[in-house]
Amino acid sequence: MSSQPQPLTPRRRGDDAEPARTGRRSTRALPRTPLALAVLNLLNEHPMHPYEMKSLMRERGHVRAIRLKDASLYDTVERLAELGFIEAVEVSREGRRPERTVYAITDGGRDELVVWLRELTSLPSPEYPRFAAALMFIYALGKDGAIAALSLRAASLEGEIARIDAYQRAIHQHFDEAYRAAAGGAAGGIPRLFTLEEEYAQAMRQAELAWVRQTIAALHDGTLEWPVGPEPTEEEQSS
Repeated sequence: MSSQPQPLTPRRRGDDAEPARTGRRSTRALPRTPLALAVLNLLNEHPMHPYEMKSLMRERGHVRAIRLKDASLYDTVERLAELGFIEAVEVSREGRRPERTVYAITDGGRDELVVWLRELTSLPSPEYPRFAAALMFIYALGKDGAIAALSLRAASLEGEIARIDAYQRAIHQHFDEAYRAAAGGAAGGIPRLFTLEEEYAQAMRQAELAWVRQTIAALHDGTLEWPVGPEPTEEEQSS
């Protein structure tokens, strides 16, 4: 497994008896995007170039929660460097390949990272999910159309939950076997701490599936009343 990130502890005023690398100071704010969060966390482990960042993000499954595009990654790295949250520490070239710039997180970047992570973890924020927007206007489907659409969603959620469960079992089995081979038969595997994001996502899928099923049942038995009004025609439902 890769090296572990350094514990994140913000520096206190007066801790600069031995000045460390701080990067350029900027009054502009940290670009708080999921990709910027990933870059700062990776560089908190050790200095690396963007290609290594991209490879590690894919290897570790970050793409399940973060949209990764080459152009966006390089733009994010450049932006963080301009603002002084990371800095270039080495430029290398292998043969005829393009130059690769190795970046490291600055003390200012590490301070911002711990504050940002604390906020993200402790403070719920509105996320404006598309499903919630659809539910606001579900009346336009008519009762039968709403039940049909929700039933399709339930089936999709069931399939996704089963797929993720199978994937997680396979991944854990693979790492357990690899660990046993490397450790002479000792049991091991992926620490739960490093799969919390997928555990959370699966719990959200299961909770949503339970809610959708309950809502469908309530529509069927009438405990969720549907206001009386003209039902949309088949043509309107299919358009």
